[in-house]
Amino acid sequence: MGVAIDVSYFLAAALFILGLKRMSSPVTARGGIVWAGAGMVVATLITFLTPGMHNYGWMTLAIAIGGGLAWYSGRKVAMTDMPQMIAIYNGMGGGAAAAIAAVELMGGEFHSSTFQVLAVIGALIGSVAFSGSMVAFAKLQGLIKRSMVFPGQQLFNLLVFGGALVFGFILMSADQPGSFSILVFFGLALLFGILMTLPIGGADMPVVISLYNALTGLAVAFEGFVLSNAAMIIAGTVVGSAGTLLTQLMAKAMNRSLSNVLFSGFGSGATSSAEQDSEGIMKEIDATDAAVMMAYADKVIIVPGYGMAVAQAQHKIWEFARFLEERDVTVKFAIHPVAGRMPGHMNVLLAEAGVPYDKIYDLDEINNEFPQADVALVIGANDVVNPVARSNPDSPIYGMPILDADKARNVICVKRGRGKGFSGVENALFFLDNTRMLYGDGQDVAGKLIAELKQL
Repeated sequence: MGVAIDVSYFLAAALFILGLKRMSSPVTARGGIVWAGAGMVVATLITFLTPGMHNYGWMTLAIAIGGGLAWYSGRKVAMTDMPQMIAIYNGMGGGAAAAIAAVELMGGEFHSSTFQVLAVIGALIGSVAFSGSMVAFAKLQGLIKRSMVFPGQQLFNLLVFGGALVFGFILMSADQPGSFSILVFFGLALLFGILMTLPIGGADMPVVISLYNALTGLAVAFEGFVLSNAAMIIAGTVVGSAGTLLTQLMAKAMNRSLSNVLFSGFGSGATSSAEQDSEGIMKEIDATDAAVMMAYADKVIIVPGYGMAVAQAQHKIWEFARFLEERDVTVKFAIHPVAGRMPGHMNVLLAEAGVPYDKIYDLDEINNEFPQADVALVIGANDVVNPVARSNPDSPIYGMPILDADKARNVICVKRGRGKGFSGVENALFFLDNTRMLYGDGQDVAGKLIAELKQL
């Protein structure tokens, strides 16, 4: 039986890794999810055969409830709300790892001091990931509309984290950890996750979600060692390493260090004192003139952002693009790595709308084509097309790689109003001579553009 269990866990691990590999490409991502899911099914089923396992009824009930809720939410939650669901799922994973550690610590029976140390570390990481992910969910959902910043915040956070470490060391060294120390330890760890996430603005959510995904994986891996569960060790390690790499890539795409993302409060809505407001006026264009401009263009590059997701305009935008192609206009979609509220969000939204993968280009693939584009249609994007990232060293986004939409012959920006973007940084693109503003809800605007094209 032991050999069969080990072989099954190895199979599950192989499916996890192969599934993750296939998720790296939009073409094979759907299959990758199926492969990884099959690995999870194998790991779950084989757990029931593990010697010494009991509470089968409770396990079955938990699987049924969790699987049912996941199935329901997966079918009902709109693609535009997927970042919130991912944040919750990250938090649940971290919370589960922390709960396992709590049970083990309350039992006080460890095979060695090493396992006890790993349990405490996993509990700390899992608790931070859980509470931090819940705050991230609340921010993305609009339940928390403002970032909390107060004098001496970082020092206070450091004291809370230091307190969690002190009680963590107490739990590591105690033969029989006391209930009081366990409660204080978990309380401080959960509080630190909340305090660390509250000042982070919505503009940094892609990095935050990736970070908590990595922390959840690490917590699961540590608790896997404590339980001697190979599936948890392998799955947690894979998720942790992939999440860490993704976090680094997201921070690089913003030209910022992880510490700056976590502790600067950028994107909280407050502007930098060094920021220089853009000069000039925003020049408007109506849907009729915009449609004519694009109908007689040779190449149009569409740049979607989170505003498109909020307006749920991706289907209408793709319909509009197809009408342009019927008029022999070359249409391409340009995606910035941190567009949206989680990595790959824009790619998923466009794929859901039916946009072929070969029409979706990343920043490095499309930037050299903007000077040859007759029109760049920017819908709901802000910081990722802001030229001050190249030109103004005093700007908080200076050095951030951006889509060079401003280099197109004409730029049309679809925007709800005249206010600043989510990060609070004024977008100089809106004031350029070759830019025209098309105000309105993204879906309504796309509908008007389609109607105008039909009349040409």
